[in-house]
Amino acid sequence: MGRNMISLLTGVLLILTPVKHGSRQTPCRIQKCTTDFVSLTSHLNSALESFDLEFCKALRAYSACTYLNSKVCRGNLVYHSAVLGISDLMSQRNCSKNGPTSSSDPEVTYDSCNYSGHPETREHQGGEKTAPPTYLFCGLFGDPHLRTFKDHFQTCKVEGAWPLIDNNFLSVQVTNVPVVAGSSATATNKITIIFKSYQDCTDQKVYQAVTDDLPAAFVDGTTSGGDGNTKSLRIVEKVSGKYIEMHARYIGTTVYIRQLGHYLTLAIRMPQEVVMAHEESQDLQLCVNGCPSSERIDDNGHLPLPVMDHLLPQHGSAHPQSVYTLEAATTKCHEKMLLKDLYFYSCVFDLLTTGDANFTAAAHSALQDVESLHPRKEHWHIFPNSEGGGVEKGNKFFVGLGLVCLILVVFL
Repeated sequence: MGRNMISLLTGVLLILTPVKHGSRQTPCRIQKCTTDFVSLTSHLNSALESFDLEFCKALRAYSACTYLNSKVCRGNLVYHSAVLGISDLMSQRNCSKNGPTSSSDPEVTYDSCNYSGHPETREHQGGEKTAPPTYLFCGLFGDPHLRTFKDHFQTCKVEGAWPLIDNNFLSVQVTNVPVVAGSSATATNKITIIFKSYQDCTDQKVYQAVTDDLPAAFVDGTTSGGDGNTKSLRIVEKVSGKYIEMHARYIGTTVYIRQLGHYLTLAIRMPQEVVMAHEESQDLQLCVNGCPSSERIDDNGHLPLPVMDHLLPQHGSAHPQSVYTLEAATTKCHEKMLLKDLYFYSCVFDLLTTGDANFTAAAHSALQDVESLHPRKEHWHIFPNSEGGGVEKGNKFFVGLGLVCLILVVFL
């Protein structure tokens, strides 16, 4: 196929297009679609290496424009000729139906690498208004404490490698190690994220962070996915070696990773339809379904006594390993967090468990990440009187943690 066929198609369409549907109806704008296509391709040189790429972008924009006019142009012969011509040209140039488009008029083009609803749930963005996507939040920090996409708050053991997320677009795996000898509490020292290849938006990209190595690049050394103009996936370094953000525009996803002390924290915001785009067999996703019951340290949000056994004097020992009393831990956490929600009590728990003040910063940063990424302000704070760690306002203390702390005070 040469430029002669392109010129013939567009020439015929431009000649035949002036067809009216009635003065009171929305006009068929197939002529505008064709004119835009001509303007987008007239300057292209078929001898250049970039010709196919740019021509396919223009074809996709042309196709999107015809789709937007499909209802009002239903009985228009020129419209149907254009649709068939576009299909033929796409086949001859091996153009994919989904991918970046050339931009001539925002009213008739769309960017398939800028998420506004799962691309696979609709062939094109139609002219009809659709409801905005529903976003969900998941976070992991501390010993570790997990906030699921359902806003359930859990404290788990999950030692070793565990999947947080595993869907058709993204996989996130964390590795947790024990923080104190004799305790079942663990913390995250490794995070691996795989952004799976998606159409023309990005090739597969792998990111890996470990303690004391929080890179601002993927493992292949790049900092973005997609072509140079699109950058549908990119890494932004906020604090060197301590805090990075990843923005995946094509799936509407944002990831924050921090290192605080010797351990890592993670926060992620994703559209609900992306979260749920996975096989039924992939049930083991901590962000989706929470921790298995055998891995839970807490009991519906309450931290029980057995977790704290190692803090009590044993074999005649005069002092527990933690350097914090209940009062000192409470005061320390209250400096950063005024509300006594589960982030506050997780901070107290972590200080009493480890004696490491960095866990205070981890809890505080985790709450800041919620405030940045969670879509619903009324759900930012989760309080311990919420059944199953759900969302509800209140100010009651952890029953289990309170009992433990009373015992600690007696022994101190």
